Amino acid sequence: MRTKKELIDTLAEMTSQSKKDTEAFVDALGNAVRESLSKGEEVVLPGVGKFTVKERPARTGRNPQTGATITIAARKAPAFSALKVLKDAIEGK
Repeated sequence: MRTKKELIDTLAEMTSQSKKDTEAFVDALGNAVRESLSKGEEVVLPGVGKFTVKERPARTGRNPQTGATITIAARKAPAFSALKVLKDAIEGK
């Protein structure tokens, strides 16, 4: 499943729901995850993994074109950690 359409098709088939209802669910899930992460909350998808917000401190870097030293500002970034059950499924356990 590499596209939203493929995800919707697969979920609709697995749950015997209409594609329209499944698309609404997928959109709502995405919105809920974005909203929670923007508040700094973590989101756990059972059987899949956990989304969190990581603080990235300010650091120095180099401009690759000029070689000049620059300061890269601190920022927040989304992070994902796979649950053990997902890791085991990938490994065939």
